[in-house]
Order: sequence, then structure tokens, then C-alpha cells
Amino acid sequence: MQETNSLDWQQVRESLHEKGYSHLKGILNASECDTLIGNYDNPSLYRKMIAMERYRFGLGEYKYFTYPLPDILQTLREEYYSQLAPVANKWMEVLRIQQKYPLEFAEFQSQCREKGQTKPTLLILKYGPGGYNTLHQDLYGEVFFPIQMVIFLNQPKEDYHGGEFVLVQQTPRAQSKAIVLKPQKGDILLFTTNFRPVKGAKGYYRANMKHGVSEVTEGNRYTLGIIFHDALS
Repeated sequence: MQETNSLDWQQVRESLHEKGYSHLKGILNASECDTLIGNYDNPSLYRKMIAMERYRFGLGEYKYFTYPLPDILQTLREEYYSQLAPVANKWMEVLRIQQKYPLEFAEFQSQCREKGQTKPTLLILKYGPGGYNTLHQDLYGEVFFPIQMVIFLNQPKEDYHGGEFVLVQQTPRAQSKAIVLKPQKGDILLFTTNFRPVKGAKGYYRANMKHGVSEVTEGNRYTLGIIFHDALS
């Protein structure tokens, strides 16, 4: 895994401010990705499995990890949170929202626990042919962090076809904007959980965001989502 401190965080923050997402290339190596996929059928790692079609979320399945998390995921969650908290605080400031996020992940997790949010929300997702994910937001309780990440575990156009990552920005009193992204194996995408500030003629306004996955036409697509806030017990 590429060292967190070696990344150009100034560029990452600028991309998040300007676009609501940032694409980080080659963060995990092939072996790390393959290990995470290989552990998909290890029941000791997960607390719950969801079949998407049952809840009309799409077609596919995902599994929530249980605590303790695999070391690589715990490290990513802690280290990336500390780098992203200043971005989240800037967003709250310009939108005039009375919310300030602590700079250390352990303190943020304590805030989740105070509100009864104690279950891990990290999840691994699998889509087969015809699989897709409807547009949604990953909110699990009163406490939330406005940025999350997804790790792409296998290679598009080799392991699967289709399955593009889709972001939709809902601008007030205007048509929605769709963003289609195609990260490669080992890449990480940081993106807006539910809303972000956009600068307009009269200052900043709040633009709601949703994300989803287009239809997989061939093969199996694996990704892993790291959400920083926990879920209600």
C-alpha cells in the first residue's frame, strides 16, 4: 500500500473542493487487492450480508465487515480521516453549518458511539453480469462524515465490463449533473457522501450528491467501501 504521507494531499483537497471527488491512482498493489477479494467468502470477517435486489438497491450483494477490521482497512480509515477532516470542516464553514469534525479518527468514532452508532460500515461489494447499484447516499445515523472512499479491487475491461462508477450532483433549481468514472485496480476514489459546497454568484450553496454503479455486462466486479461513520446498533 502506498504510504499515506507520500500522497499530494494539497492536490487531493483541491480536487474535492472543486469537483466533490478525487481519484488516487495505484494506492493498493495487486496482491493486496487479490487478498481482499480472496477473503470475500471468509465468514469470520463480516457481520452481515445484503442482497441488493431484496431492498430494491440494485442487483448484487455486499457484506459489512465486523470489528476488529483487517489491518490495512483500519490503517486507511484512520490515516485518511485525519487528512480529510480539514476539508470537511471547510465545507461546514462555507455552508454555515454548525459542525466541526475532530482531526483524529478515534475522537470522531467516540462521537459516533455517544449517539449509539457502534457497528462498522465498511463493506465489500460484488456485482455479477447484470449487476448494478441504484443512486443512493450512505447515511447510518445522526453522526456522519461528508466524505467517503471506495477501493477498486479488480481490473475493468479484463475482469469485468461495464460497472462504471456514477456520481450525480443535484444542483438547486437546475438539471442534475452526472459524472462517470472508471478507476483501475488498486485505485481509490474519494467522494462526497451526501452534499458538498459549490461556489455561485452569491456565495456558496449546498449541492446534494448521490452515487451508484452502472450495469456490469460481463464478469464480476469487486469494490470495497470505507465509510468513516459507524451505524446504529
